[in-house]
Formats: sequence, C-alpha cells, structure tokens
Amino acid sequence: MNYPLVGLFVLVLGAVLIAIVLWLASGGAFRQKFDLYLAISDESVAGLNLNAPVKYNGVDVGQVRDIRLDPANQERVNLLFAIEQGTPIKEDTVAVLKIQGLTGIAYVELSGGTRDSPLLRATGQNRYPLIPTKPSLSARLENVLTTLLAKLDNTSSSINAILSDENKAAFSSALADIAIVSRTVAARKQSLDAGIASAARAAEQAGPVLERIDRAAASVEKMGVEVARTSASAGKTVDSVGVDLTRFTSETLPELELLAGELSALSASLRRLSDQTERNPAGFLFGRKAVHAGPGEAAKGASQQ
Repeated sequence: MNYPLVGLFVLVLGAVLIAIVLWLASGGAFRQKFDLYLAISDESVAGLNLNAPVKYNGVDVGQVRDIRLDPANQERVNLLFAIEQGTPIKEDTVAVLKIQGLTGIAYVELSGGTRDSPLLRATGQNRYPLIPTKPSLSARLENVLTTLLAKLDNTSSSINAILSDENKAAFSSALADIAIVSRTVAARKQSLDAGIASAARAAEQAGPVLERIDRAAASVEKMGVEVARTSASAGKTVDSVGVDLTRFTSETLPELELLAGELSALSASLRRLSDQTERNPAGFLFGRKAVHAGPGEAAKGASQQ
C-alpha cells in the first residue's frame, strides 16, 4: 500500500472540501450583489459598529460597510451602507439611527420612499447616492431634556430671586398689614353694615330723583329742538330782509335823495316868500312897486344918458 499517495489524496480532498465550504459560506452561486450608499449623520453614532444591520421598514437589506469622520467637518460622521441590489431606495428615503432592544446595539433604519418618488441616484461630486438622515430618538430626547433643564434652571433662578431676604421681609410686612386691616374691618363690622344699609336706602331714594332728572333732560332736549327750529326760521327771515334792504339801498335811496333836494329847494323858496310877505303884505296882493330914485341918483342917471 502506497501511504504517501494516500496521504496526498487526503490532503487534496480536504483542501477541496475547505474551498467548497468557504465558497458556500460566502454565498457561492447564490451570492447577492450590493449597491453602496452614503449617509451623513450630524449626531454621535456611539454603539454603531461595522457590519451593523441596515433595515428597511424592519427588513434586513444590508450592512454598514464603513464609519468615519467627515474630513470637511469633524462634527459629522460619514456612513457607508452596502444595500442589496433591487432595494427601492427613493429620493425621499431617510436613515435613522436606532437602538435594538435592551442590548444597546445600534443599527440603521431606513424609512419613507413613496411609490411615485424616483430612485435615488448619485448627483454632483458625490461618488455614492446620498441618503438623507434625521435625528434619532435619543438625540431628540437629549435636545428636549437639554431645553427642559435650561428652563428649569431659569425657573429656579427666578424662584431664588423671589425668595430673597428682601422679598421675604416685604412679604412678611404685607401679611402683617393685611392682618391689621382684617382686624380693623372685623372690629367695625357693625358700622360697615350700617353704612351699607344706608347706602342701599339712599340708592332706593335716588331712584325717583333720577327719574325726574331724566324727564327734565328730555324736556331740555325738546326745548333745544324747538330753539333750533326757531333759529332756522329767524335765519330765513334775516336773509329775506337782507335782500329787501339791498334792493331799497340800490333803487329807492337815490330817488329819496333827489326828492329831499327838491323839498329843500321848495322850502327855501317858501321861506323867502314868507319873509317878503311879512315885510310887505300889500306886495303879495298888488305886486312890487318901482322904487323912486333919490336926489342924487336922478342927476347921475341923466348925465349917463
């Protein structure tokens, strides 16, 4: 029996079996092909490891192939996903970091992607299609808790300011003043009750007075209306008188002035006639006589002839 030949055959057969097992383990003829996608996270990815599952609506569709900081911005993390070909990654698909159960193992959950949305493609200078991300539940809770703690801190500061020693003293003084006022009111309760009763009676008595005042106000209002009407009538009368006065001034007044002049001349003539009648009443009946010339006037008249 050739033992070296048998040993060689066993070695070759073992190598073939190992190669077959490795080939089958790697997928063999059923090995799936993957597409690479890039996602940029603005939050910490603590708990996420390489080969962590990538799920689409809860179904495993790939793995995390690479995790590294963004060279352009150290506050962001670049995640490279290897996702099975044929997975409908749409333009409105988003990636969210989630924690699986109580183990704290992180994975990536893809969601969204409407039926009419186009498939996600690489654009611009991006080597891989870029899947948008949104904050995880832990990040949102952290933001809410941070905001809440800040508000609680402000509230605590305000309360401390309100409860300062000066405010405490002022509050104690105010309480003491309130207690004094309360005791004073309690001591004068009967007087206050009597005053309130008197005020009630006065209010009852004031009712008729108010009614009379109301009636008087109505009468005054009615009188005002009548006065307004009278004023309007007087205004119309004044307007008509003004028109007549203007007409009298422009037409009648010149004639009156002319008549006054003639009357003045007639009066002067009558005065002269009266004077003459008083001096010579006979002249009014027989007319005026010729005046004889004097002694010197006769000679002078002859020489002039």
